[in-house]
Amino acid sequence: MNERNDAVEGDAEPHRGRSSRKDEDEVDVLLTRTAAGDEQAFAGVYDALAPQVMGLAFRVLRNRAQAEEVTQDVMVEVWRAADRFRPERGSARNWVLTLAHRRAVDRVRSVVAGRARELRTGARDRDRPFDSVAEEVEQREEHRAVFRCLAQLAEHLRVPLVLAYYEGLTYAEVADALAAPAGTVKSRMRQGLRRLRECLEAGS
Repeated sequence: MNERNDAVEGDAEPHRGRSSRKDEDEVDVLLTRTAAGDEQAFAGVYDALAPQVMGLAFRVLRNRAQAEEVTQDVMVEVWRAADRFRPERGSARNWVLTLAHRRAVDRVRSVVAGRARELRTGARDRDRPFDSVAEEVEQREEHRAVFRCLAQLAEHLRVPLVLAYYEGLTYAEVADALAAPAGTVKSRMRQGLRRLRECLEAGS
């Protein structure tokens, strides 16, 4: 198991390459057998790949509980959809990790959407006790204006801003979550902030 993980990280010694390739071939065979309903084969696939799925999901989500949920969802999908695996198109490991990355990014987008709903609900809440306090009313109006302008941004500009400013992720973590180069993320965030500022100024 350690040999396989070392190979994945690119730290394996040269003389261990054949073992790593053999391990991957064995997982390919196990996944092919899983497609035929072989539960023991699936157990082998799970033992080999679930830790790597967990590692990838955690790097994207930065939340262990959510990463564990994604891992379970992915491995259930592997069991149910194993017949979609095509060995001629790539290894079982790559196929499963592709599923994992897609699920993790979907979870990130779900978190962003949830945060947006919270902002919308907060902006529309008129029954709070501090509504009569001028300062709090002003803050609520600013909150509403920010949400309105965020909603007008294209998704590729809005999502990095929400992740950074509402979820507290760093540039590197946002880039990792979106599987995008850090330079691209910084550029999108600068562009998004510029458009956000223009929108807020236009509405003031």
